[in-house]
Amino acid sequence: MNEIKNSDGSRTWYIADGWLPSKNKEKGANLEGHEALMALNCNKDEAKIKISVFFEDKDPIENISLIVPPRRIKCFRLDRPEDFGGFKLKRLSQYALKIESNIEVIVQYGRMDVTQPNLAYIGLMAYPGNG
Repeated sequence: MNEIKNSDGSRTWYIADGWLPSKNKEKGANLEGHEALMALNCNKDEAKIKISVFFEDKDPIENISLIVPPRRIKCFRLDRPEDFGGFKLKRLSQYALKIESNIEVIVQYGRMDVTQPNLAYIGLMAYPGNG
C-alpha cells in the first residue's frame, strides 16, 4: 500500500461556522454539547499547528499552538482549554477558525448539539486553502 504523499493534504484550512453549543440540556445528561477539530498527520514528521479564532464582535485570537504526532490522528475538543492550547471558547458565540500547519495535514470538524430532543451531530471537512 502506498504511503500518503505530503501533497495529499493542505497547510492551511478554514472552518467558517463555529458555534460551541450549550453543554447539556438537562442536568445529569450523559452527553456533552461540544465541538472538535480532528487533524490527520500521515507524514513522518510532527505537524506544528497554529490556529486563529475569528469573531463577529472582537479582534481575533491568534497563534494557538497544537501538535499532531507523526502518522497519527489527533482530536482537539474545543470546549476543553487543555485540548485547545489553553484558550477557552465562549459557548453560544459565533466564530471561525483558520488552521495553519508547517506540513500538510487533513482537517475535519464536528459539533454535537444536545440541546434538542433528537441530538444533532454535524461532521464536515474543513475548507482547504492554497497552502
